[in-house]
Amino acid sequence: MESPAHDGSSRRSFLKRGSTAAAPAAIGASAGAAGTAFAAPGPGGPGGPGGPGAPFPQLNWPDDVREGPDTPKLCQWMSRNPDEATVRRWRQAGITGALVTDVPDVPWDADELRADRERVEDMGMHVTAYLISAPDAVVRGEDGREKAIEDIKTSLRAAGEAGIGVVEYNWYVHRLKEGYYEEIDATDRIGAGYTAFDLDHEVDGVKVRDLPRPDGVPAFTREELWEHYEHFLREVMPVAEESGVRMAVHPNDPPAAISRGNPQIMASVADWRRMVETVDSPSNGMTVHAGVTAEVGFDSVDFLRWMSRKDRVNHIHYRNVRVDKPRVKYAEVFPDTGETDMFGFMRQLVRAGYPRGILAEHPRANDFDRENGSDQSNQYADVGGGGHGMELYDTGYARAMMQAALIMERGRFGRGDDDER
Repeated sequence: MESPAHDGSSRRSFLKRGSTAAAPAAIGASAGAAGTAFAAPGPGGPGGPGGPGAPFPQLNWPDDVREGPDTPKLCQWMSRNPDEATVRRWRQAGITGALVTDVPDVPWDADELRADRERVEDMGMHVTAYLISAPDAVVRGEDGREKAIEDIKTSLRAAGEAGIGVVEYNWYVHRLKEGYYEEIDATDRIGAGYTAFDLDHEVDGVKVRDLPRPDGVPAFTREELWEHYEHFLREVMPVAEESGVRMAVHPNDPPAAISRGNPQIMASVADWRRMVETVDSPSNGMTVHAGVTAEVGFDSVDFLRWMSRKDRVNHIHYRNVRVDKPRVKYAEVFPDTGETDMFGFMRQLVRAGYPRGILAEHPRANDFDRENGSDQSNQYADVGGGGHGMELYDTGYARAMMQAALIMERGRFGRGDDDER
């Protein structure tokens, strides 16, 4: 049985041996081979795009580094009925993908979804995915479960008929947001706020790890919760596949083993492998998360490579973290300062021909957003979350990484070693 490679090296040591190392070596070789590689920039010059002295003569800039049918596509949270100002704001940042969160109640109707899609498309966007949360009755195996599952099946058929190709979903008994707090960076990005998590963080004098179950929530074992989840997967995924819809389960985040008295079953690499192996279908995939994978103590690029080979990468969340203790204590930091090799992660997506959405998420708090009030609508505003200013930072960073990956994969040095795919 194939499993994600994990050779015991640390996440930091991986950066020293990972895919990023090829880039400076290759560029250096190019410069040595062609002394005029960077001379006379511009169309027609020896160093211009496609010119004989260009570092990447096979590359037609900028057309070959644009989003296309076989490239990742950046997206952002969006309403199914977005206002013009929001669309303009994101179109100006180069974003055309809408990850829709205010979805209709299930069961969905194909005509209603088609109207949603066409409305968004008429505004110059496309629907990347719809986001739902699994109903409590389904997660807990309670009365009403079968009716809720039938409603989801009906909704997936409607989504396929309406041209909605991806449905992302959350799977929680309880999400342990009580463990979040703001950490202020006092040494590097002076005054920036990070969304930090710690199981020993105290809420009203009680450590988060010791918080009791909420009122009315029963106690479950891991296997009971897995029984409920596997029942859902076996019932729903064949319908998703028949409908041409890919589903993407979001990993539990925070990925603590226990969340207010109950196990979390989407909170480790072993959990994600079990999900993949339960139903063998590309429709049974996940949101591969650069941040959460590091939070659980695993190398994000290694895991992405494994999931790509399985064809189960159905959505991407793109952010970075600093981990003090996996699943226990970490902080969400800037994409360029955390532990995940974000270029290596993006390059793996390009190598695999991943064609679906990437969400550059969780902007960090900064003075611009604080002073302009643009962080007030962010769900993490009180725990280190930022606003549109830092959303633009994350978006620009993700696009730069994608362009760099496309250059490396489509340029002079080909598509890389087959064993890295």
